[in-house]
Amino acid sequence: MPPKKKEEEKKVLLGRPGNSLKSGIVGLANVGKSTLFQAITKCSLGNPANFPYATIEPEEARVIVPDDRYDWLCEQYKPKSKVPANLTVYDIAGLTRGASTGAGLGNAFLSHIRAVDAIFQVVRCFDDAEIIHVEGDVDPVRDLTIISEELRIKDIEFVEKALENLKKQTRRGGQSLEMKKLKEEEATVEKILAWLKDGKDVRKENWTPKEVEVINPLFLLSAKPVVYLVNLSEKDYIRQKNKHLPKIAEWVKEHAPGDPILPLSVAFEERLTRFETEAEAEEECKKLGTKSALPKIITTMRKMLDLGSFFTTGTDEVRQWTIRNGTKAPQAAGVIHGDFEKTFIQCIVYNYELLKEYKDEASLRAAGKIMTKGKDYVVADGDIILIKAGAAKS
Repeated sequence: MPPKKKEEEKKVLLGRPGNSLKSGIVGLANVGKSTLFQAITKCSLGNPANFPYATIEPEEARVIVPDDRYDWLCEQYKPKSKVPANLTVYDIAGLTRGASTGAGLGNAFLSHIRAVDAIFQVVRCFDDAEIIHVEGDVDPVRDLTIISEELRIKDIEFVEKALENLKKQTRRGGQSLEMKKLKEEEATVEKILAWLKDGKDVRKENWTPKEVEVINPLFLLSAKPVVYLVNLSEKDYIRQKNKHLPKIAEWVKEHAPGDPILPLSVAFEERLTRFETEAEAEEECKKLGTKSALPKIITTMRKMLDLGSFFTTGTDEVRQWTIRNGTKAPQAAGVIHGDFEKTFIQCIVYNYELLKEYKDEASLRAAGKIMTKGKDYVVADGDIILIKAGAAKS
């Protein structure tokens, strides 16, 4: 008999579990963060200004997630109510060199980053004599290095504090199971500290599930997924050329391999928001032979957070729900209503792709493509689900 195949252990995600995850817009002062926040959220919150610390307390807004599947389902069902998925975005105060030691709004800034689950890092690549640069000139590689180092220095401080607390407990000695667990935790924290002191970000190591359990409660800044947003002038964005882009790509390849780099022009995105209708904005893009970078920015961040969607459909409502990929049916039901998770019986499920292929539910049913699934079913991105649950106990 061939040896039994070893089951692959599912990678435990860094970061807090959950579906309502937040992304923070981060960068040095005066790189376009607040203007981007206003353009991406289509709201007047945030405080774009030509001086550092115009933003002090973080602003929060929800961004609609663009999704052709949701649009198609709304067209198909023509429901009375339409509820798209959204992503929560924060505009966070600008960082300066020395933030980890409290310079500028350093400590406040870093605690605000600690509260989000992922980072949009805005890097300035445009020259504008009217908009001052806190470091005196435009040098994106220097700016990337400053932010990377400030976050890592703060992480070292967090980890050293955690290690000190653990050492106080393990000094007592003993052979109990609790002591054994504390010593394992201490060894992991020492490993994290060595990794950070070696100049590496926590998200770039393949940690074991046990190690991830120790890392997640530390809320480390360098453990958060990062999407690099390269802010170009409108002219450079339209022609997709800028002298700094190859250097940025090189820096990311060396220090943050695999992290996405998305060019955009915050000035162009802000200009598009001034058109009265979306059709007019689209016409402007067509005329210039370009398109808005915002939809790709939003969908890339969702991917980095490992988020997916399922849908509930009907003539009353079409709604797109956000879940972490790998979520089982009862937990997905709990996103709709907490009671549904506890009283989950089963779900009727089929995928959007099949519905699009067969055109309607009746044809799907006739082809035997509609499934009934139980508690162990892992919801796939794009599933359309009808939950069956019992009555909640009072």
